[in-house]
Amino acid sequence: MGRFLDLALLLLGSQAAGVFAQAVDADIDEELESPSTSPALAVTVEASFPDAEIFGIKLVNGKPTESVLSFMNEEPEPVVVQFVGGSLWSPDLANPVIVRNLTTAQYAIEIPAGEKQSLPYRFTTNMHPQDLRLNLAAVISSHNTFYTLQAFNGTVTIVEPDASIFDPQLLFLYFFLLACAVGVGYFFYTIWIAPYFPQKRKPAKKAAAPVKKIDVGQVTSDSEGPVVSTGSKKYNEEWIPSHHIQRPEARRVKSGGRPKSRGKPETTI
Repeated sequence: MGRFLDLALLLLGSQAAGVFAQAVDADIDEELESPSTSPALAVTVEASFPDAEIFGIKLVNGKPTESVLSFMNEEPEPVVVQFVGGSLWSPDLANPVIVRNLTTAQYAIEIPAGEKQSLPYRFTTNMHPQDLRLNLAAVISSHNTFYTLQAFNGTVTIVEPDASIFDPQLLFLYFFLLACAVGVGYFFYTIWIAPYFPQKRKPAKKAAAPVKKIDVGQVTSDSEGPVVSTGSKKYNEEWIPSHHIQRPEARRVKSGGRPKSRGKPETTI
């Protein structure tokens, strides 16, 4: 069932695309600027562009273009809007050539008799900036009969989107160009400029001063400090703390008279 429905929609879409092409081929020479009216059906349709500027309609590449199709049903019975689509043509009216077919949107929306209905239609372009003619058409059915109504036929301008400095693609491009410029500049400096500057010589390393060895008897000292000998032992004075090197001074004893004899006391007879 799903495959059959998809096949039916595909065939109906192809038929609608053919109807669009036939309608545009029939009306392209007339260059209609007013709302289209089918002679066999009292229904009118008009397309407007909310984002249009004063200087004309611009189709921005990569950005969906929104249009609003306003239908007015003056028939005594309701009609059904089946499809809305369009195409881009060369601006030469004498020999028009189709450039690009736009997306076909399916609606199947019924418009009661004597009422007005507005339907949005969006499409996206991705082409080189240029001026083309935009043709929008709608396929309406009534009593199992299909009618084609032209909604818009005018000149539009295809433009590129405004560039932003925060665009990731532009940021990557700037970084890549900067890296290439730095690499080329460094290569040019290394090959053509650096050889003409005097080379800085590295200071020579000072040789270590020879260590004087002092032989005192059987003791050898690697330092330049004096060697002190005490008796039969010799040592280096620099390795001894200063408070150990100072010798205590001899204390003086005051004489208070003849010293007393420590012998035995004399006996008198």
